[in-house]
Amino acid sequence: MADKLRTIQNLEALQARYVGTGHADTTRHEWAQNIVRDSYASYIGHPPLLQYMAVGLNEPKEKVRMQMLEKMVRGAGNPPEIED
Repeated sequence: MADKLRTIQNLEALQARYVGTGHADTTRHEWAQNIVRDSYASYIGHPPLLQYMAVGLNEPKEKVRMQMLEKMVRGAGNPPEIED
């Protein structure tokens, strides 16, 4: 019983410290949104990877960075902007 209690306490501590780990009430949509945001944050935080993506997209590095930031802020739950 003590092992189970310790495991639950450790899990709660991790969930309080790292928002993206989720909890029992986290929906599938929220979990997926956290994964997407974490991925974009990682791409932006690693300049060589961001440069690699910019070259592949044939866009300036800053433009790709801004597009990723906008996707992070807009999130998966908000409707996309209408483009002409």
